[in-house]
Amino acid sequence: MSISIKKILDNKFEVIVNKDVTTKHTVILFDKFYESLTNKKISKIKLLEYSFNFLLKKEPNTSILSFFELETISKYFPEYEHEIKKNLK
Repeated sequence: MSISIKKILDNKFEVIVNKDVTTKHTVILFDKFYESLTNKKISKIKLLEYSFNFLLKKEPNTSILSFFELETISKYFPEYEHEIKKNLK
């Protein structure tokens, strides 16, 4: 499995997940959410990588939305933010 992340615009990223089937996702990551979650301890790319690894433990890449704001993950998985913050310690 591989995850490839490319910055398209300042807050817009393309994430390609290659696992059995290759999927492409466009993710919006607003600075406010990024800073509140990471306190800038890691890069946006690293946060996206952590986030997709988190998602892939919960569901197949074919079930991940093709376009979403990163904070949407919390609506589906309330433990998401806690997990990310825990990994940053």
